[in-house]
Amino acid sequence: MDETFKVRMEYAGYRIERSKEDLDIAIMMLEDNHLRVANNRAYYSIFHAMRAVLAFDGYDSKKHSGIIAEFRKSYIKSGVFNEQLSSIIGQASEIRNASDYDDMFIASREETEKQIQNARLFYQEVNKYIAERSKTN
Repeated sequence: MDETFKVRMEYAGYRIERSKEDLDIAIMMLEDNHLRVANNRAYYSIFHAMRAVLAFDGYDSKKHSGIIAEFRKSYIKSGVFNEQLSSIIGQASEIRNASDYDDMFIASREETEKQIQNARLFYQEVNKYIAERSKTN
């Protein structure tokens, strides 16, 4: 195995673990009715999953918009991942921003459950991709 690929695989593994951890926390926060925090963690689950995939390219950014744009360009527009994931990213980002920065935004339980469901789907798709990618190199 190429040394560069090995290091990138380690980054991908670490980041997908963070994605799973944030997903688990989102679920716990939903169960405790902490909807704002649940939405935040669901978004970060998606964010870290995107960073996990981008690790294979050696790409990272300090800006969320940079991660999102690169993931969409390199992995959604190219057909590696389904276009549905792009919508999931947009919805999660919008709700996370509103939850974090708009004093009067209150997410409904149904909205939060949907965000967690979407984050779970995103995590599963990316985790499957990483597993397949690790076998091919």
